[in-house]
Amino acid sequence: MLNLDSLRVFLTVAEYGSFSEAGRQLHLTQPAVSQSIQGLEKQLGIELFIRQGRAVQLTEAGQVLVSMARELLTAAQRVKQTMLSLHGEVVGEMSIGCSTASGKYLLPGLIARFRREYPQVRINVLVTSRDSVIHKLLSGEAALGVSSKMIEHYDLEYQDFFKDDVILVVPAEHRWAQYRKIYPDDLLDEPIILREEVAGTREVLRDGLLKCDISPDMLNVAMVLGNAEAIGMAVEEGLGVAFISRLAAARGIALGRLVEVQVEGMELTRNLYMVRNRRQPLTRMQVEFWEFVKKTRPPERGGALRLEISESVKAG
Repeated sequence: MLNLDSLRVFLTVAEYGSFSEAGRQLHLTQPAVSQSIQGLEKQLGIELFIRQGRAVQLTEAGQVLVSMARELLTAAQRVKQTMLSLHGEVVGEMSIGCSTASGKYLLPGLIARFRREYPQVRINVLVTSRDSVIHKLLSGEAALGVSSKMIEHYDLEYQDFFKDDVILVVPAEHRWAQYRKIYPDDLLDEPIILREEVAGTREVLRDGLLKCDISPDMLNVAMVLGNAEAIGMAVEEGLGVAFISRLAAARGIALGRLVEVQVEGMELTRNLYMVRNRRQPLTRMQVEFWEFVKKTRPPERGGALRLEISESVKAG
């Protein structure tokens, strides 16, 4: 009979492409990981990885095993959680895929409130790109996800989660910081820092600019960064101005390092959605969390959130 722990080790090695990194993730020694993989290969009678120095790569057989191993672990977890739920308990473990902003600023508080009601649950937050969130949902790697866009797919079901503003921020000493309001044309000559093309905030900004008859290629782009917090730090250093999520900008604003500047005629918002795979049967815990999100959403537009961050900055 296949050992579920060995399959869990196998999937972790497959994900990170390294025995040593898998060991760090699982809190196991590298020899223990190697022994587990060797035992699994011996049991199956086939090689699962090609060893290339410190890195490993899946063989064809290993690639086939990935999806089946994931299904087995998910089914085993569902059996365990279902049996426990028959005693009236809400227990279990699940993963939620999300972007950096929602993973850092929205989900922790929501999960903390959920765990106060159901202390026996464990929720893992997988911070990744939007496309990766959808992939993890469809492949069964994540039970739920947070997305800034409703991707049309028959298997996906969405519910409203949060409405976030995308705001223009400048360094505290910038000339715009004094007036805190500009016109869209003022953006054309100012060095600006952008997110990557596929980022949700970049799409919102593009649509907003086009409504003001400004093409994105008319901007004076100083650099492109793939992380909202990194952009905020770059703005603080005076490398340019930027449009970022209010969630990501809140701490810099509370510390007085960033200043929000309004752009006449531009109000940029984006909706965040909680999403699940309707083909993936949900455990009782996952159903409870899905319903909990409907009843207990984070504060919209970050009002209470900004207050919480501001208070934590003062306390620190």
